[in-house]
Formats: sequence, structure tokens, C-alpha cells
Amino acid sequence: MSVDTSAPATDPVALTAALIRCPSVTPVEGGAIAMLQRLLEPAGFTCTRIDRAGIANLHARWGDGGPILGFNGHTDVVPTGDPAAWRHDPFGAVIEDGVIYGRGACDMKSAVAAFVAAAIDHVATDPAGSVVLTITGDEEGDGIDGTPAILDWMDRTGARMDACIVGEPTCPTRMGEMIKIGRRGSMTVWLTAQGRQGHSAYPQNARNPVHAMIALLDRLIAFDLPDASDHFDPTTLQVTGFDTGNAANNVIPGTCTAMVNIRFNDAHSSGELSSWIAGEIASMSDATGVGFDVETKVSGESFVTPEGDFSRMIERAVEAETGLAPILSTSGGTSDARHIRAHCPVVEVGLVGQSMHQTDEHAAVDDIVTLRNIYARILRDFHA
Repeated sequence: MSVDTSAPATDPVALTAALIRCPSVTPVEGGAIAMLQRLLEPAGFTCTRIDRAGIANLHARWGDGGPILGFNGHTDVVPTGDPAAWRHDPFGAVIEDGVIYGRGACDMKSAVAAFVAAAIDHVATDPAGSVVLTITGDEEGDGIDGTPAILDWMDRTGARMDACIVGEPTCPTRMGEMIKIGRRGSMTVWLTAQGRQGHSAYPQNARNPVHAMIALLDRLIAFDLPDASDHFDPTTLQVTGFDTGNAANNVIPGTCTAMVNIRFNDAHSSGELSSWIAGEIASMSDATGVGFDVETKVSGESFVTPEGDFSRMIERAVEAETGLAPILSTSGGTSDARHIRAHCPVVEVGLVGQSMHQTDEHAAVDDIVTLRNIYARILRDFHA
């Protein structure tokens, strides 16, 4: 017997409010994941806590056969800052004039609530196929013991998803205007120049690391590598830190440090960019006699989910529920989709993201319901 899912039986707005009231600032679980487990198990989901290094994570599955559609999201949030600067209690989940306020209202407890509500209502119809929910408490932090821990457990146990939707905010200004089919890669490089300290009046007796660092950064900023891409904006390199630790105006410092962040498209890999930086460093060391130490952290490689049946199905669902044909984008920072892309095709579909991480973070109540309806439609179409 078919069930009318046009009106949600599980209220995503009430669930959003309940999640906001959980003070789950990374890495604190705050009761959010435990609450979701208590909600999902009576609905027939098999729930497994996959906690690692003090981080709470949840894998929930309904069904035994395929196809298997997965959803991914996080319940951890960034700190609130000064609560007095907020219009309402940041963990109060106050609804005013059709808008819900609170930390996580936009990023992304609302999306977790929307896909949990859609999934509970969907499995009540006894569909053909399975639903997997992967929910982490470590997306806003280092992210190494959150979704990666769930995926490691899935690899060990043979658990799978055929495709996955991540609920990060994806729309710039209007609900439904954009979905994300990929992300640029991200890497941070810390550089330390080792010179020789000396008196600024006698530079011939010193070796100034600041001059060498400035010259090196000038070369890196120029970024003259080939950078054409069909899916991505140009690669960007930004100097995000510079320090000598020197307060004396008559001393040439012995060391100098800088920090560089690179957001790169699919014309490059982190390995290629690391090699390029190493080459520029070697050239600068030869020219100046200043040595450099390098530390690199790669947050994720660039990726794109090719257009196909999965992405087109999502496009149709978004347009059906919002009246907008969504732009397929690869803009923005990183998300946990960077981990999932090695497991299965992944697309991001979420709310308007303008208020994420801001004071008075909020989401429109109607948008949360619309997002639930988009997820419900995707579930029905995926398991049709």
C-alpha cells in the first residue's frame, strides 16, 4: 500500500529544535547523537555507535538489500562566541517570524533532522532497498575521527552505500538554487626560514630570513602553473600567516615563519603542488643561503561526481520541490564529501548557507520542510 509522504509524519522542524538544544560544540556530543539513536531504533534502524578518540559517531541502517542510499551529516557545531551578542539563546531554538535561531540551525542540524525525518517516514512504507545514515560529531574539528572513522568501520565490516547525499548548506541565497557535485582540494603549508641573526646595521654579518621568505612567497603567489579545469574555479593560493617573533628594530631575526593555504582544482594534486613548492624552495635556498623547513597538511583532494543518473535524479527532485533548476557547483570550502567520494558517488544538497558560523545563525522553517520533502522525493525515486 502506498503512503502519502507529501506531509511529514516526523516533524523535521521539531527535530531541528531538539538538536539545537543539544550543546554539541566540537568535540562534545551534547546528547545529539544519542537522541537520534533513540529515535531511529524504534523505526527499525540498526544503530551502531562508532566512537573514536572521544568522538561520537553513528551508523544507522534500515533494510538488507539494494539499492542502498546513504545520507551523511554532522551534529557538532562551532563555538557560539559571546552569547550576549545573540538575539536569542544560541542553544534555545527560538522560532520567530518563521525562522529558527540557534547554533547549528543552518550548519547543519536542520539537514540532519530533515534526512532523519524523511528516512523514518520512507522506511515506514517498506520500500525495496536500504537506507544508511552516517552521522558524526567531528566535522567542524579536525575531521579525522568523524566520517573517516565511520568509513573505516564500513570497510572493515563490508558495509556499503551505493550513493550518498551530504546535507551541508549548498544554496547561496535561495532554497534549491544550487547543489554541490564536487569540491576543490585544500592544503596548508607551514614554512620556516632559517637564517642567521645579526645587527641590522651590519647586514653583511647576518643572513636575513625575512627577505628570503618574502621572495619565496612572491614566487608562490604568482602561481604560474597550468590551471585549466572544466568544473572548477581557478586554483587560489593565499598567504594566511607571517611572523618573525622579533620586537627589536635593530636585530635581523634568525628565523621567519609563514603559512600558506591552497584551494586547488582538478588540474592539480596535493603531491604535484608539494613538489612545485619544494622546487621553489630549493631555488630560493640556492640563491640566498637561507634554509627552509616545510610542514604540509592536506585536508582533501579535489573531486567531482560526474553527471549521471544519480545527479540528474537529485536535480529533478530539487526542481520539483522548489521550482528552481539547481546550479551544479564545486564552489566553497571542504566538506565530509571529500572522504565519501572514495566510497561511492556523492552529492551535497542542503539549505541556504548565509548564516553558517555567524552570530544569530538561523534557518527558515519552510526551507527545512522543503529540504525534508526533497530528501523524501529522492528516497522514493532511488528505491522506485
